[in-house]
Amino acid sequence: MPFTTADEAVVHEMHGARFTSYAASPLGSTELCAWRTDVRAGSSGPVHRISREEVFLVLSGAVELSLDDETRLLHAGDAAIAPAGSSVAVANPTEEPAAMWVTTSIGLHATLADGSRIAPPWAS
Repeated sequence: MPFTTADEAVVHEMHGARFTSYAASPLGSTELCAWRTDVRAGSSGPVHRISREEVFLVLSGAVELSLDDETRLLHAGDAAIAPAGSSVAVANPTEEPAAMWVTTSIGLHATLADGSRIAPPWAS
């Protein structure tokens, strides 16, 4: 189906963030996944290595995005491209919630520092 309403989007919670999936294979996409990530104020997620390129667009608030050895505070309207194989970490050091739009190709997985692997359902 080419349309996903807000009521049809699938919500997942992980590492203190909310991932609302709008495009993934269960929703009819054959190549791309796209979701909204809501990042709580004062939160931080674990460093993880990604298997596929990801594009991040900050919709509201500010997030601290670390890509390999570089960290930037991004504000609404700012974007970043994380190459496949890079280490990624997301934090919100502010007192306000933040939101991002994230896009990647189907099949993304992430490897955490302890070697465990996550295949997020919003990237299936």
